[in-house]
Amino acid sequence: MKNNSIEILAPCGSPDALTAAVRRGADAVYLGLDRFSARAYAGNFSDDELKYAVRYCRLHGVKVHTAVNTLVTDDELPGALEAAVGAYLAGVDAFIVQDLGLAALIKKACPDAELHASTQLTVHTPFGAKFLYSKGFDRVVLAREMSRGEIAEVVKSCPVQTEVFVHGALCMCVSGQCYLSAMLGGRSGNRGRCAQPCRLPFSVEGGTGHDLSLKDNCIIASLPELQRLGVTSAKIEGRMKRPEYVAAAVAACRSAADSGKADEDQLAALRSVFSRSGFTDGYYTARRGRAMFGTRRKEDVTSASSALLSELRASYKDEVRSRTVSFTFTLREGEPAKLEAKSGESSVRVLGKEPERALKVALSEENARARLMKTGGTAFSAGEIAVSVGEGLTLPASELNAMRREALEALTQALSEPPKRERTDVTVPKAAPHRRSGEPALRASFLRCDIPEEFKACELLFVPLFSPLEDILRLKESGFRVGVSVPRAVFGAEEKVEGALRELSQSGIFDVLCGNIGTAALAVSLGMRVHGSFSLNVFNTQSLAFLEEMGLTDAELSFELTAKQINRIGGTFRRGIVGYGRLPLMIMRNCPNKNGAGCKKCGGRSTITDRRGKTFTLMCDGGCTELLNGDALVLSDKTDDFPGADFITLRFTDESPLECVRVLNAYRAAEKPSGTFTRGLYYRGVE
Repeated sequence: MKNNSIEILAPCGSPDALTAAVRRGADAVYLGLDRFSARAYAGNFSDDELKYAVRYCRLHGVKVHTAVNTLVTDDELPGALEAAVGAYLAGVDAFIVQDLGLAALIKKACPDAELHASTQLTVHTPFGAKFLYSKGFDRVVLAREMSRGEIAEVVKSCPVQTEVFVHGALCMCVSGQCYLSAMLGGRSGNRGRCAQPCRLPFSVEGGTGHDLSLKDNCIIASLPELQRLGVTSAKIEGRMKRPEYVAAAVAACRSAADSGKADEDQLAALRSVFSRSGFTDGYYTARRGRAMFGTRRKEDVTSASSALLSELRASYKDEVRSRTVSFTFTLREGEPAKLEAKSGESSVRVLGKEPERALKVALSEENARARLMKTGGTAFSAGEIAVSVGEGLTLPASELNAMRREALEALTQALSEPPKRERTDVTVPKAAPHRRSGEPALRASFLRCDIPEEFKACELLFVPLFSPLEDILRLKESGFRVGVSVPRAVFGAEEKVEGALRELSQSGIFDVLCGNIGTAALAVSLGMRVHGSFSLNVFNTQSLAFLEEMGLTDAELSFELTAKQINRIGGTFRRGIVGYGRLPLMIMRNCPNKNGAGCKKCGGRSTITDRRGKTFTLMCDGGCTELLNGDALVLSDKTDDFPGADFITLRFTDESPLECVRVLNAYRAAEKPSGTFTRGLYYRGVE
């Protein structure tokens, strides 16, 4: 890294973007492979392009991080592992991974490579970072919604490297928790194919009509502060952006990191290249609200003038001299000319022709040194040059130039060479599809504690973690098998969560439903019976095995899986599905109502409407807001299609007690539903 400052990590969706990133001063780049990248529509790298990228970056002392950060099915796991191993042998430095099963396999197969937890894993608490560090992750990419104080807490918690997004697009939803694109169009953000429906018109009362669209994040001016906090890497978002954007963003970050302050002209150029109504630092500064919302306007598009783009292209058209080379040239009578070149730990030696006796002018040390200074067009700038020429000897200028070129080419080759690695043979374990015995058990989750008596028949019930303790104990004493559900997002509230869990366990409540890897690990550490929620995004047998080894009791599978995919998942670890409810499609730290009439009158419940007039429920708990699907998922007559599911969870949100009982009875009787409902993604799947 330059000047021992925070790492500048640049996005590369193409070889041209890679060149721009390196030449403008990036310390590391991240790129995707042709498959298994969370930006499937970016210009991802072929095998040959990846090999070139690694060699070029190694020449310039730049690291290469490879994104294999999508969820993968059992059928896809062998291919995903093979792609990762191929990248490892090509010399990449790190893997960015979301799928916990795939991460475990990569760690075994590629022992020398770093493992980075993707932002899709929704790491936003100290315990989440500590847990992943204990499981072999070298770095966590923190959630974009975190404030400076929350980032500092994670950095202090353990030695794991931390990576913070400092510039680029902001999703309305917390990364890894968005199912909107999947549900509306069958294109999963967790599979790298988000169609960005949130950028389309969605309206709340008093809003602008684009109430799920945020401005781009920009905390480049805070790079010096992030460095003081101990953050490892400043990440720029934008693998789908043009090379000129990459050049502008890297230059602005490089300047801020090296000089200790942001260059306003560079930020203005960056804003002109791409923005959505300007930039925001609202999450980092904890100033969430209307000022964070924005769209891509006509003036945002036209601000990227041809003159500006040409200027940016010119800034990276020439090779950057990132290496210093020292030369030692020796010319002795009766011996071949010798040129030694050294850069870093690499050195080469080139032999030329024997010198001749000068008829007129002998080769002077000054002339030889001037020839060796000419390193233009290469990655080298000349450093120390030692010249020793015998008296009265000469060597043609063309010969000395050729020796210099040969030495620099050999040095380039040596510095570009990827590390010699051997693969560790790892085979994806095969397991017979799991089959339950008998009927699936029924579970239910509620947002309140006034639960009808009929639900005593359920295997487990979950009520919110922060429900009054006396209400939870009343349910237990009344014969309900009750546990608590922890919020999926607990920004800045981990100590509060831990305190509540301790109090519950001391009161005899041990069952906990967790949808975040950090809270799940915390609850396990407290000796509780931890049940994984759908939002852990379990997609394959190996991810289930990871959770079992972690200490969970069972887990819901992702509702982005089809019934067939669910029934092919193996192992003996208990698993279930979400079988009823208004599926949560987004969880947001900035409520859409803040772009409208505000949150004072909504009472925690409101609605948002899309461009076609379809209404979705917004449900707020004071910390985050969930966007629920308009139609309820109903599988009451389809449970036999899921022989691989041990239990089915009924998720109740705004149903009356009578409606809850009707739903329960429908599932117990396998009734065919009526009215408006959805089968979710279980029969149509996702890309």
